[in-house]
Formats: sequence, C-alpha cells, structure tokens
Amino acid sequence: MRSHLEKRQRRAAWLFLAPALTLIGVFFFLPIVIGFALSLTDFDIYAIGSIDTVRFVGADNYQSTLGSGEFWNAFRNTAYFVFLGGPLSVIVSLAGAILVSGRLARFKEIFRTLYFAPVITTLVAVAVVWRSLYHPRYGLMNYALAKLGIPAIDWLGDPVWAMPAIVLMAVWKTFGYNMLIFVAGLISIPEELYEAAEVDGASAWQRVLHVTLPSLAPTFLFVSLITLIGYFQVFAEPYVMTQGGPVRSTVTLMLLMYEEGFRWWRMGNASAIAFLLFVITLVGTMIQLKLRKADPA
Repeated sequence: MRSHLEKRQRRAAWLFLAPALTLIGVFFFLPIVIGFALSLTDFDIYAIGSIDTVRFVGADNYQSTLGSGEFWNAFRNTAYFVFLGGPLSVIVSLAGAILVSGRLARFKEIFRTLYFAPVITTLVAVAVVWRSLYHPRYGLMNYALAKLGIPAIDWLGDPVWAMPAIVLMAVWKTFGYNMLIFVAGLISIPEELYEAAEVDGASAWQRVLHVTLPSLAPTFLFVSLITLIGYFQVFAEPYVMTQGGPVRSTVTLMLLMYEEGFRWWRMGNASAIAFLLFVITLVGTMIQLKLRKADPA
C-alpha cells in the first residue's frame, strides 16, 4: 500500500515538473545539442539556402580554430580582460559594500540604489557615453589628465590602452551587482563578532581583515565565479566601443565567434569557438573551486 502511494506521488511530482522540464529541454538543452552538431559540420551561408550542401567534417573545425592565430589572439585578449577586470571588479565591489554598510554611513539605501543604477542601464547607451569620455580631444578623461600635466591618451585608438579602457568601463558597469551581493554577505555577519574584536582592542582595519574577510569567504567564491563566467563572455563592450580594433587588440572570443557566425556566415567555426569557450570557462571555474577547497581558511 505504501509503495503504491509513493509511486502515485512520484508520478504526480513528474507531472507538475513536466512543463518546466519541457521548456528547459526545448530552449536550453536542444540548442546546445544543435550547436554541437553544427560544430561538426561545415554549415555556412550556402547551407542556409540548401541543407544538402552541409558536410560532416568531424573535428576539423576545432583543429582549424586551435591552429588559427586569430583564435589565440582573441584568447589572449579575453584572458587579459578577465585577469585585469575580474579582480578589480571584486575589489571595487567589496570596497563599495563596506562603505555603504558601515556604522557611520548615512543614507545607505540611497547610495546602494545609485551604485546599482549602472547595472540596469542599457549597455549600448553606457558604451556610447564612455566613448565620449574617452574622446582623444574633447573627452573628460584627457581633460582631467591635462589638468594634471599628463599628455593626452588615445584611449580607444591605441592598442596599449584600448583594452584597459574597456575594462574600466566594464568594471563601472557591473560592480553594483557584486556590491549588493557583498552587502547581503556583510549583513549576515553577526554583530557580536565585531563587538568581541573591538573589546579585544582590534582596530577597524584588523576587524575587516580578521572578521569581515573570513566571514565573506563563501560570498567571495560566488562573486568570483559569476564574475569569471561573465567576463569570459565579454562581447558588447568591445563590439560597440572599438569593433575589435585597433589592430585586433580588443577582439574577444565572443566577438570572434560573432564575426565567424554572422559576418562570414561560417556557423560551423562559430559553434566550435562557442564550445571551446565553454571548455575554457569550465576549466577556469574548476580551478577556482579547487583553490577554494585547498584554502585552509
């Protein structure tokens, strides 16, 4: 009798889950399977007109992509963006969270809203505004440098400065989201820990170092992971601000994938780049998780 009841409950559970699982399968797993299948073919613009022209090429797309200097240039640019922008975004977000959550901070809700505003602002509009700020002759950045006696910089026209300029804009655009996550983590820290540290004579910096940071370890891991994944997928910033220039110094893996798929209509190559990016992101995520497990704290 009990076994029969459990079977009925199990069937009812699957019945309620079926609509959600169907949507996930159709709009998530099915596109992944189709994309992987495309990466094993030479699907291109001609195949759109006639599917009969599609040929199975196996791993050829992956081999040609991995042997391409353009791919490795995009990989270096993406890695540069991730390893410069990721830590900077986390540090700025944590500093902002501590500032707006401090005991002496006033109008906390207002500042949290203001700092979060860039996150909900359209990225294209933000990129256009920042392009104006980076203008070599009339931009606010060079105006401030001139006041300090520093020569003007061609922010988006110099291969040395183009990617750091995009990183700076991306950090400003996204740090508010991470800041709110850190704020939630700070709120969850018991106040008694700070009071005990203060009684023991710990300074404000020592309380941050020995109470705040260790207590935020799980939050650090989560923020680091979502930042890593998001920054590996950077596309709109270089696409709008530099179109991959100057001299391909800001081409990222996502931008290269877009160019292969929607500029040159080489869908097979674009799909191969997409799955290589997935593997790179997965490896980066696993390394972070392993480092976190190895941390004695």
